[in-house]
Amino acid sequence: MPTVMLSFRTATHDDIPALIVLVTAAYRGDASRQGWTTEADLLDGQRIDAQMLRADLETPGNLILLAIDSGDEDRPRLVACANIAAQSSDGGIATAYFGMFSVDPDLQGGGIGKLVLAEAERIAHDTLGCARMRMTVIDSREELIAYYERRGYVRTGIRKPFPYGDPRYGLPKRDDLQFEILEKTLETQP
Repeated sequence: MPTVMLSFRTATHDDIPALIVLVTAAYRGDASRQGWTTEADLLDGQRIDAQMLRADLETPGNLILLAIDSGDEDRPRLVACANIAAQSSDGGIATAYFGMFSVDPDLQGGGIGKLVLAEAERIAHDTLGCARMRMTVIDSREELIAYYERRGYVRTGIRKPFPYGDPRYGLPKRDDLQFEILEKTLETQP
């Protein structure tokens, strides 16, 4: 695996084309099969589009974290991203939503995802003032759920329907897709 020198920053509108390429590569089509996060057996179609990204970037309390490989100073490149969104307080606990987590399939398995997730948790806690991180994962993705459980996330048992009929979220290949909510209590990092 190539050596990667990560730096982090938040996305701007100028990053939208690169984000679409990265997120699509991580989740859809044959290219995504190089990594272990692929949804290609579950969904066809798009994973994200420019309109959805613009809305995310323009929503207060919402940001897209970018992980940039700055190893080649002349050609820094986007290698991972995640969406972090402050939600309204839930049961008195300020909560952030974590989504759109994508790592370049050629670099998956090398620890980049763990670093991005830790940075997202730090931002949610220290910048957005959230005490909990929440996400939704397709409940049949046991390997992915296990990844999050190893990082302190807990299955809530709460399920949400997949948005069938809305092609913005992909074209399902199965009729039994649903999301499960996972949560983690965020603590101040030493």
